[in-house]
Amino acid sequence: MRTTINGASLNYEILGSSGPWVAISPGGRRALAAVKPLAQRIAAAGYRVLIHDRRNCGASDVMLSGDAAEHEVWADDQHVLLQRVGALSGTSTVFVGGSSSGCRMSLAYALRYPQAVRGLLLWRVTGGAFAAKRLAKQYYGEYIAAAQAGGMAAVCATAHFRDLIAAHPPNRERLLNADPKAVIAAMTRWSEGFLREADLPVIGASAEQLRTIKAPACVIPGNDNTHPKAVGETLARLLPDATLNSLFAEHQDVDVVPPEDWAVKETEMAAMLLAFMKKQTS
Repeated sequence: MRTTINGASLNYEILGSSGPWVAISPGGRRALAAVKPLAQRIAAAGYRVLIHDRRNCGASDVMLSGDAAEHEVWADDQHVLLQRVGALSGTSTVFVGGSSSGCRMSLAYALRYPQAVRGLLLWRVTGGAFAAKRLAKQYYGEYIAAAQAGGMAAVCATAHFRDLIAAHPPNRERLLNADPKAVIAAMTRWSEGFLREADLPVIGASAEQLRTIKAPACVIPGNDNTHPKAVGETLARLLPDATLNSLFAEHQDVDVVPPEDWAVKETEMAAMLLAFMKKQTS
């Protein structure tokens, strides 16, 4: 299904037909397919689950502009989408969560729309200087360099944007019509935002901000240098009402553990999330 929100055409799916609403998002710039198996497990347990391709991800529109951080824009988009599908009406609330970038978006959502959050599902939490530098380069530096060297045609030729064009062909024209200088300026702002937050407890929120989040949270730390175990543990300490869970006992000294390593733990992780949500709805 598709709908246009804040100027961007977004691709989304709803799994389940009844029960409390849940919205989860994958890490990185992955498409909704990356989190769909987990969403199916949650839906099978009696929930309605919204998954969607965020702008600049999957089969949604590419829009490389704006002053706000991307995870804040994603949070605003998700709020409107939840309203549009009927998840939010009156005083209703939703469980919101995600992995890595989806976790950042969920924290931003809780800060921007606290009245809409029933609980937070946060895994593979991102933080620290290594993560900030690595992600600033991965998400933005590569494409800034491409735009500087060959304009928007060069951006289209990169692996990520080539995939976005294949998933949603109108993205090619949108990209080619974009002003390279404006795209470079936007990505530079987003990149600098990551670097400024290298010393925060988590990328995307200060300790003071985290302490204001009243919604209960289920935190499952990561286990690599981009998602350090200690960062997830710190998040759980700073949130006023957090349950800390662990899927991996040891930290791995690698840039990032492949998503496949987490996929084999999906049954166990789903059980943790479902137990947490059941407690909040009982």
